[in-house]
Amino acid sequence: MSASLYLLSGGAANGLVSRLQGRFTEQTGLQIHGTFSAVGQMKQALLAGQPCDLVILTEALVRELVASGHLEGATARRVGVVRTGLGVPAGQVAPPMSTAQQLAQALQQASGVYMADPLKATAGIHFMKVLRELGLDLSLGPRLRPFADGQTAMAAMVRDSGPAGQTLIGCTQITEILNTEGVRSVGLLPPQFELATVYSAAVVKGSGHSRAAAAMIELLCQPEQARLRQACGFDSDPA
Repeated sequence: MSASLYLLSGGAANGLVSRLQGRFTEQTGLQIHGTFSAVGQMKQALLAGQPCDLVILTEALVRELVASGHLEGATARRVGVVRTGLGVPAGQVAPPMSTAQQLAQALQQASGVYMADPLKATAGIHFMKVLRELGLDLSLGPRLRPFADGQTAMAAMVRDSGPAGQTLIGCTQITEILNTEGVRSVGLLPPQFELATVYSAAVVKGSGHSRAAAAMIELLCQPEQARLRQACGFDSDPA
C-alpha cells in the first residue's frame, strides 16, 4: 500500500483537495487519506489522536490549535473565504429567496430543509441562528433535516428529490453545494444573514510527513490555483 498523507478537513475543502490530489501525488509520491466533515468534529478527531499530518479548518480553529500546541504556527496559511448559500435539487424550480421575507416563506412551504450539523458545522451553526431569527427553528419540525456535514446533507437532498411539486431546500457552504452532483446553487443567503468563513491550512506538530504537508499547503495556496479555488467556491486568494 502506498504511503499516505493524512488530512482532517472541513467539508468546504473537499472539492478543492480532490482536484489537486493527483498533482500532489505526482510531486510527493504520497496518496491523500482525507477525512472531511464538520470542523468541530475534525478538531475533536485531532485532539483524540486520529492520525493527521495536515488540517484545513476555519482560521479561528487553526489559531486555537496553534495556541494549544497541536499545529505548527509557522506553516499556517489562509486558503480562502467561503460563503454560505442555498441550493435545490437540479431540475427543481427554486422559489425566490433573496430577501428575509422570501426566505422565510420558501422555508415554510418546503417539504424538506437540509443542513449541516447545527452544533459542530460552521454553516449548520449559522443556519440555525438564521432560523431562530426567522422564528422557524421549532415550527419546521421534522422537515428540518440535519446531517454531519453540508455535502452529506446535499447528497441526501438529491436522493430524496422526486415528486413533481415537492420543494426541497438546502443551506450550507457554497463549496459543498458546488461539489455535490445533482445540486443547483441558487445564490447566497440574504445580505443580513450572510456568512463568510475564512479557511486556513496548517501542518500538525510532530507529523512524519511535514515536508509533504507543507507542499500540499503550497499547492492549495499558490497564485496559479486562483481560478481553481474560485471554481470550487473559495471567493478570494489567500492572504
